[in-house]
Amino acid sequence: MISYLEFEKPVANLEERISELRGVDADHNVDVAAEIKRLEGKSAELLASTYASLTPWQKTQVARHPARPHFRDYVAHAFEEFIPLGGDRYFGDDLAIMGGFARLNGRRVMLIGHEKGNDTQSRIQHNFGMGKPEGYRKAIRLMEMAGRFGLPVVTLVDTSGAFPGIEAEERGQAEAIARSTEACLALPVPMVAVIVGEGGSGGAVALASAERVLMMEHAVYSVISPEGCASILWRTSEKAPEAAEAMKVTAQHLKRLKVIDRIVKEPVGGAHRDPDGASVALGRALGEELDALSKKTSEELMRMREERFLQMAG
Repeated sequence: MISYLEFEKPVANLEERISELRGVDADHNVDVAAEIKRLEGKSAELLASTYASLTPWQKTQVARHPARPHFRDYVAHAFEEFIPLGGDRYFGDDLAIMGGFARLNGRRVMLIGHEKGNDTQSRIQHNFGMGKPEGYRKAIRLMEMAGRFGLPVVTLVDTSGAFPGIEAEERGQAEAIARSTEACLALPVPMVAVIVGEGGSGGAVALASAERVLMMEHAVYSVISPEGCASILWRTSEKAPEAAEAMKVTAQHLKRLKVIDRIVKEPVGGAHRDPDGASVALGRALGEELDALSKKTSEELMRMREERFLQMAG
């Protein structure tokens, strides 16, 4: 069952009416097929027009949708033969950041990404996708392994930010994030990062410092959440919609600003309505990007990353 967001209420009302008419058809043998067809067309048109004109705050809500596909979903539908690798060889394993060997359309890759979970138990298990130092050190270990074996690296970024708890700070959270960013920049193999949901602050950058950065159509990427920004600027999180607009968090804004390189189109109504379709689109885009990068030498790849971030710095 689809969970509707606040701005989707007109669509929800139409879908409820369609469901009621189907019940009438079944219970009373009344032919309401023409009316159902008309309403279905109207609902599809309304959904498409709504998603074609989402505000930055509405896109933030879509990026956080509880049914939006996460790392495990993309692994299941876009990749093959995923072999998970765990642990940082120092402290332990962090399930907020997952990774391992995989195949993408037959090509061997090292796949790393954030996993938020999809119900209460799994969200707690994966710490809501907020990585700890051991998670970023695991990512470093896997990137270094990919470099040794000549495997391209693909990262799927989906986090509100790195875990800010005291224990994370005690274990060197800031250093782990910095070293993970450094490991991305020093990779001798191709790297493609995709913001698939939320890309929050350094916790996202630590897995997204690639020569090619993609975003799903309704993903968001920012240095702080709109609520956090609003709390600082206006002393209230109620100004989050205004903050989201000012921060330019959407894929469309960031493509124009040259922060990202490509937008991956989502199914109408968002990836949560058709995870399979979203996965197919993502897999196709990743394949095209890796095909183009496979012709580059290690020196060219590292130079591309250097130039990319120096250009952003002005």
